[in-house]
Amino acid sequence: MIYLDNAATTLPKPSGVLEAIENALAECGNAGRSGHQAAMKSAEVLYHCRDMIGRMFGQDNPEQVVFTLNTTHALNLVIKSVMREGGHCVISGYEHNSVVRPLHAMQRNGVTYSVVRTPLFDPGSFLEEFEKLIRPDTICAVCTHVSNVFGYIFPIEQIDKICAKHGVKLIVDAAQSAGCIPIDCKKFSSLAALCAPGHKGLYGPQGTGVLICGDEMKWYPMMEGGTGSNSLSLEQPDFLPDLLESGTQNVHGLAGLAAGVEYVLSCGEDEILRHEQELIGYAAKELAKIPRFRVFNGEPQAGVLAFVDEWLSAEEITDFLGEKGIAVRGGLHCAPLAHQTVGTSSGCVRISVSSFNTFGEIEAVCDVLKEL
Repeated sequence: MIYLDNAATTLPKPSGVLEAIENALAECGNAGRSGHQAAMKSAEVLYHCRDMIGRMFGQDNPEQVVFTLNTTHALNLVIKSVMREGGHCVISGYEHNSVVRPLHAMQRNGVTYSVVRTPLFDPGSFLEEFEKLIRPDTICAVCTHVSNVFGYIFPIEQIDKICAKHGVKLIVDAAQSAGCIPIDCKKFSSLAALCAPGHKGLYGPQGTGVLICGDEMKWYPMMEGGTGSNSLSLEQPDFLPDLLESGTQNVHGLAGLAAGVEYVLSCGEDEILRHEQELIGYAAKELAKIPRFRVFNGEPQAGVLAFVDEWLSAEEITDFLGEKGIAVRGGLHCAPLAHQTVGTSSGCVRISVSSFNTFGEIEAVCDVLKEL
């Protein structure tokens, strides 16, 4: 199989990830529930993972690193904390349903939101329109760092400056950028939180995610329960990470996540991005030679490339490639807003690469598509 669906989840995983999971399954008990060796080993695994995540994203306090099930879980936690009392939110026209659906559901609580609809690969236009949509009642802004459909890299540093200027909190969805674009949370002035998956560019297992908490945030848990701390009180602990982490942690998965982060740091995020951009640039050049194809390629772009065919649907092309042993994703990619913004409402085919993909694989896929 040639696997080019890494924007959904990376495959394969580094060998160290598999080894870390196996070791945790053999050695780890339940962290924070006792003082015996297996429980303490589990606590060490969790702390090590928090420390590695904090190191990668510039969060010096590991207690500000909260583990979640995935990016969607993290985004829901922060959106429903920031917008708890209502107010207005500004989002890009390329957001995933994990942003749009919570905001839509919270409209009954007085939440409103505006969408910045600007062309692909035009950050200047985006920044101009983004600032225009900020209102006196704007509480926060949510922006994907990299579009999961088109690979478009958003200028989050400049967005942060605009938010700080207007006293607006910024929520960053790093689902497609974590692990390939360096992010230093200390350099952000308005950051409420950064949300990232463990199973994509950090090369961890599914069922893992992280929420990097801003320093000046009031958090509201989505559930309460056992934390291993303050057990006598019926009140949920008011300190992080316990406030947002109830129940037994996915220690085995987080052991694998820590190993995935170690792999990324050893390779270098800049080097991973360079490799992915070279693969995508080559694919875009070759696919543009097919007259029926419309290829969405530009600058700045990460390791994601989308295209549409004048004759065949995205699903037909995806099925055809699947029969040839090539894994890509076709359809709306859980981001219909992005397709509405660009004008691909019937969906598109998405190729997404990782550090493990090769030019030979991309060349083979392009040859199959040319035959089609």
